[in-house]
Amino acid sequence: MPKHSKKDSSDSDSDSGPDDVAPAPKKLKAGGESAAKTNDSGETYFDIDGLKRVTVREFKGRVYVDIREFYEKDGKVLPGKKGISLSTSQWGKVKSLMDSIDGAVDGLR
Repeated sequence: MPKHSKKDSSDSDSDSGPDDVAPAPKKLKAGGESAAKTNDSGETYFDIDGLKRVTVREFKGRVYVDIREFYEKDGKVLPGKKGISLSTSQWGKVKSLMDSIDGAVDGLR
């Protein structure tokens, strides 16, 4: 599994830079939704909480949704063993069950 680390970002407000530079990742919104970010491997990920992420990645020509805990070592953020990679069909099944899962969670509150 590739190593991941946080990218350095510039705090400059200068307008003198190139126009084709991608905007910096957005911070968490008021509703708790996070904006997509990109790791050093070019994969899109979303922060869940602390060092937990959902990453959309391609492996051997197939797309996966990876939900995983990360850890810090020597200043780098690396993927841990705790997590699951779902195929797109498995991810679709989870999405179709979302209302039922929410109902089960609400029933236990």
